[in-house]
Amino acid sequence: MDIIAQIEAEQIAELGKDIPDFKAGDTVRVGFKVTEGTRTRVQNFEGVCISRKNGEGIAGSFTIRKISFGEGVERIFPLYSTNIDNITVIRRGRVRRAKLYYLRARRGKSARIAEDTNYKPKDDGKKPVQGSAT
Repeated sequence: MDIIAQIEAEQIAELGKDIPDFKAGDTVRVGFKVTEGTRTRVQNFEGVCISRKNGEGIAGSFTIRKISFGEGVERIFPLYSTNIDNITVIRRGRVRRAKLYYLRARRGKSARIAEDTNYKPKDDGKKPVQGSAT
């Protein structure tokens, strides 16, 4: 492992965030901390993930798109932002490309994404602990 990857791994471990496995096409709910005056609250932003950039690293980000009152709204979130409270995957989408920018030009039924019913979590390379039921 080179030195840059080592430093990134240390920074990610220091943050202690639990990022779920999601990709473009998945419907995701992001709890984002909003500060209004002296108060801080968590505001949920739920929509379709249309892109992931820079992978799993510390510089990673993802774009979420939703339709709000008939208008398309997109928001880009840094993956390891301190303002993100939680990320929840609502449903898995079955898509064949990594960037779903074509959804910007679509409305209604043509903008739907089929659900992936036979999703398998990706293997992280860790061996199961002996004695645990897997």
